[in-house]
Amino acid sequence: MVDFRVERLDISTGQTLVAVMHKKDADLYDFQHSDRIKLSTKKSSLTVILDITSDITLVKPGTLALFKDVCKILHIRTGTKIQVTFSGKPDSVEFIRDKLNGNSLHYKELLSIVKDITADRLTDIEKTYFVSACYIHGLSSQEIVDLTKAMVATGDKISFRGVTLDKHCIGGVPNNRTSMIVVPILAAAGLTIAKTSSRAITSPAGTADTMECLAKVELPQKKILDIVKQVKGCLVHGGSMNLAPADDKIILVESPMSIDAEGQLVASVMAKKYSVSATHVLIDIPMGPDVKVKSKRDARRLQRLFEDVGQRLGMHVKVIVTDGSQPIGRGVGPLLEAEDVIAVLRNDPLAPQDLRDKSILLTEHLLELAGKPKDLATELLESGAAWQKMKDIIALQGPCRKPKLGQYRYNVRSSSEGKIIAINNKIISKIARTAGAPLDKGAGIFIHRKIGSSVQKQDILYTIYAENETKLNLAKKYVQGAYVVN
Repeated sequence: MVDFRVERLDISTGQTLVAVMHKKDADLYDFQHSDRIKLSTKKSSLTVILDITSDITLVKPGTLALFKDVCKILHIRTGTKIQVTFSGKPDSVEFIRDKLNGNSLHYKELLSIVKDITADRLTDIEKTYFVSACYIHGLSSQEIVDLTKAMVATGDKISFRGVTLDKHCIGGVPNNRTSMIVVPILAAAGLTIAKTSSRAITSPAGTADTMECLAKVELPQKKILDIVKQVKGCLVHGGSMNLAPADDKIILVESPMSIDAEGQLVASVMAKKYSVSATHVLIDIPMGPDVKVKSKRDARRLQRLFEDVGQRLGMHVKVIVTDGSQPIGRGVGPLLEAEDVIAVLRNDPLAPQDLRDKSILLTEHLLELAGKPKDLATELLESGAAWQKMKDIIALQGPCRKPKLGQYRYNVRSSSEGKIIAINNKIISKIARTAGAPLDKGAGIFIHRKIGSSVQKQDILYTIYAENETKLNLAKKYVQGAYVVN
């Protein structure tokens, strides 16, 4: 045990807990980079990952620099005396090594890994090895079930009485904001659907980003329970609650390499549904050249996996494969997508028909799962009951000041006469993100022409919106080197 003085660094990782030691001290006490060390005060203790530096301007010998999230947990500040002892690697590291060697893991081993991921006791490298091992060797159905249960066990759970519906799209299609139409229709039918949605990671908008243009989405669990009790449905950010918290940390590891292993994908989705006590779940698998699932064979395999895991978890799961060849609706980006949703709910004659049709299709499947006539979907939408239910949900979650559409705009025009035969989803998403979406709510793309449309030379194909000129210029430069529409 060695005594050090604390130097608080005004830096937070938001994930792995880190302490920084000068190399002279590390050599003196035989500490190595990435060692676990236990920090102890009179009132508390905490295990963190050690970083080592020779930069005396960052940390002097005899002092230990702590990131501010570590200081917050330990309730200490600069100058506090702290005791440091060596702490060995957690057992979960050995289990990760087993998976790297191709061995199957059992529930207790997966629970150990998930606990350490949740508590930030693993380094980024160790988490990456776990994700890579699952990607390379895959997960059996039983491992997926055990990983799902472990994710749920390390977080909170919301329970509702009776039949509770939920849906999920595995992603890849811009806009596709069907949840914001499906939820109010089902709630208007008297069915419970507490939709916890994500924010965008690599897309121009997640459901939570789009809903935030209309209402608050960061709500405490008690408030969510109260809203669902009153109006049967909600549309909130799942990340604002402690539901399967390891999932978001795993996704952050997957994102840089665009790794999305089937087993982890299924566990991720099912953990979030299991956490909100969903009894009947619809999974939407878009299939197309620029989305995650590119062939019928892959779609069928993923379908069987979802249904098998759902059955093992005691959930009624139905999987449908939908068209993922182009964006759904006209708008891409939070505000533009929200306007598409409102147009559909208000039965605006100019509302995007593809978004309306797909939302009705998904709702019909969920109604059938719940034992209700599927005709209710169209009836409740056309009668205005769904729009009224959405207004009720917005009122209870707390209305937001509607953002303004980006004032900087650029029309991308057709260079020749012809017919559109393809739209690249990935490039559409990239352009919208370059323009500022999803952080800039008013940024994005409005699509004027879809697949099958005939165009004349100089017809507008799509309009880019940005909230500042710099981002618009960046988007324009990206368009010049991209082949978006064929």
